[in-house]
Amino acid sequence: MSEINLDASASELLRAMDAGELSCLELTQESLARIDALDASMNAWLHIEGEGALAQAAELDARRSAGESLGPLAGLPIGVKDMICTAGMPTTAASKMLEHFVPPYDATVVRRLKDADAIILGKLNMDEFAMGSSNERSAFGPVRNPWSPERIPGGSSGGSAAALAAGTCALSLGTDTGGSIRQPASLCGVVGVKPTYGRVSRYGAIAFASSLDQVGPMARSVEDAARLLDVLSGHDPLDSTSIPAPGCDTLSTLKNSIAGLRVGVPSEYFSEGIEQEVDSAVRAALETLKSLGCDIVDVSLPHTPYAVAAYYILATAEASSNLARYDGVAYGHRSAEAAPLDAMISATRAEGFGPEVTRRLLLGTYALSSGYYDAYYLQAQKVRTLVANDFRDAFKRCDIIVGPTSPLAAIGLGERTSDPLQMYLMDVYTIPSNLAGLPCASMPCGFDDKGLPIGLQLIAPSMGEATLMRLAHSYEEASAWRGERPDLETLKKAGPPPGARKPRSQGEGA
Repeated sequence: MSEINLDASASELLRAMDAGELSCLELTQESLARIDALDASMNAWLHIEGEGALAQAAELDARRSAGESLGPLAGLPIGVKDMICTAGMPTTAASKMLEHFVPPYDATVVRRLKDADAIILGKLNMDEFAMGSSNERSAFGPVRNPWSPERIPGGSSGGSAAALAAGTCALSLGTDTGGSIRQPASLCGVVGVKPTYGRVSRYGAIAFASSLDQVGPMARSVEDAARLLDVLSGHDPLDSTSIPAPGCDTLSTLKNSIAGLRVGVPSEYFSEGIEQEVDSAVRAALETLKSLGCDIVDVSLPHTPYAVAAYYILATAEASSNLARYDGVAYGHRSAEAAPLDAMISATRAEGFGPEVTRRLLLGTYALSSGYYDAYYLQAQKVRTLVANDFRDAFKRCDIIVGPTSPLAAIGLGERTSDPLQMYLMDVYTIPSNLAGLPCASMPCGFDDKGLPIGLQLIAPSMGEATLMRLAHSYEEASAWRGERPDLETLKKAGPPPGARKPRSQGEGA
């Protein structure tokens, strides 16, 4: 087997395969070997589709040898967050409720991956039903951060971020409802992109909060994320919220100059609660952007302090509605207490949902209940409009907004599980852009004194992915953080995290 650098970018791996220096089969075999070596300790993978991945890799090598034209992601091993349906593979949402669910169809984003000849290695761990900021709320155990195994990877797409940081896949998919792509990308030192709401199809993505959820790419470089975003995006008639517009074309303009772009810095994103090292790293990144020809301007997003409260009313209310379908009747877990019907439904939901999902369902049901709808849900919708108006006004003064992704670097496993409010506040800088439906990204901009990654967040106007990715790529090229990878020997020695278990054995299919 050729010497393979699994920590290389996906674009570098593509070029090596195109040049005949690396085969799809070799890359897939090496990726599966690294998963086998690391994941007992990391717990990022819930299901491995080993045999299918190897068969697809061999087929791609044969097609390349025959001179066939291959897709833009040909041969790249990719992991899919377990919130996204995959035909013939378990899709559990990291919940006991769907522990044995195997969808009969692919989500649109999965179909587009297959059309692009990507190799789907398997499904990635997450917070149950995407409800969490630490990936400690999975029914199958928490995920360890490869940079420091005793710390969280962030959530809810923690498995997607950790798997990338550890080099077990070249690309991954996450979902972002209030920061669930960007926050783990920040804490694990990778790139994560939340597209404009409706830019990427949600068909086949298990619903948490339908007006907020968005599927997006995660990668080890901006170029990789742009390449994946261009494949995923575009109108989908199967998704009623899909924007009727062509897909993104960010890769072709990635290297264009950013000189003259106006970069807005919101004072509200540098308020009390941000760690000093995070503040310093982000301000240093702003100086780098200034040196590249950007104009740095002050902007204000005055309703930011109310965004978290509004989000946790709107998101939980939508979750209450969306998760009502899990009643033990049609599919998913069903309690053995089968009669009468109301007792079976109650027992099914008590057995199937974990404590964080239960907490949010209770909050959402209360907010929607008679006598409280106007006081909570309607008021939260009004705050959502005010937050969106803040961004609209800010973008009159700037082309893009830049600030921290998370107010702090990765915290210890278990550090905040007993204090849900403090955990919710970790998303204080990411939630506003979900409320407004804007495209945004997180990328590495430094490390704290413990060697933990710090993330830089970029927010663009609606449909502004091209500008977003261009600025991100220019900063990445000028920064010293590209190519930094964790020491995996420490992860290997960490042992399984508490409560870790697989819903199905590795390699098991439908």
